[in-house]
Amino acid sequence: MTQVTVKAGEFTVDAGLVAAAFALDQAGMQAKMRAGEITSRCATGIGEDEGRFQLTFHYQTRALRLIVDGSGTVLSKAMEVNGRRRRAAAAPVG
Repeated sequence: MTQVTVKAGEFTVDAGLVAAAFALDQAGMQAKMRAGEITSRCATGIGEDEGRFQLTFHYQTRALRLIVDGSGTVLSKAMEVNGRRRRAAAAPVG
């Protein structure tokens, strides 16, 4: 599986990607999502960002932000800790 897949306008993000960002194992991450300790939201780009989507996962004081295109390709990845953004390695584009 690629890191993000899109089917019928819905995004599925690989559990390993989110778990690694929050230093959790996949089973623990999934349990925290079910318990509401990890939340997520999706924002649709408009204007010059049309065709892009921001997928954000929140856990404790951290937020993982993924910018993806309509096919699920990760264009950028960033981690915010206590309101301070730390840019992760950009995904290759092309």
